[in-house]
Amino acid sequence: MNRGTLQTLVIAGIMSLLCSANAAAEGGLEIGLLTCNVIPGSRVNLLIRSTADVECVFKHNGATEAYHGKTGIALGLDLSLRSNEKMAFTVIAASSDIGPGSKSLAGKYVGGQISAAAGLGLGAKALVGGSAKGIGLQPLALESSTGIGVAGGLGFLYIEAK
Repeated sequence: MNRGTLQTLVIAGIMSLLCSANAAAEGGLEIGLLTCNVIPGSRVNLLIRSTADVECVFKHNGATEAYHGKTGIALGLDLSLRSNEKMAFTVIAASSDIGPGSKSLAGKYVGGQISAAAGLGLGAKALVGGSAKGIGLQPLALESSTGIGVAGGLGFLYIEAK
């Protein structure tokens, strides 16, 4: 198992444990896990704004759905050089009638984001938003990367079905 896969599994496990109780408390139903990888070479840092292309996979009851889109900082400070970036979100639904293949996660999510790297990097995103189908991402995501630097500001994740 390579280091990137191990990091993704650790993040996914932590997110699932932290968010299960929160989903029940909010009246939502935890329906799966969304993991996203930044496409190497797609990151553009412009000091107060940064963007990167992402490929995401949503896993729910053995089924998977593929998404692609962008992530980054819309307004803030990004003084980082990172690679091997991964993030994981627990997915929450208002109802349980969302089936595989519905591509319900497509949407725009915005909120606070912060990360730091010195070799191994860690970060967190607190994003809200989503689609009109009653689907949302658990507001807190964990991310991992390798590189150096710091970043923080108004973050975003825009994804659409492949």
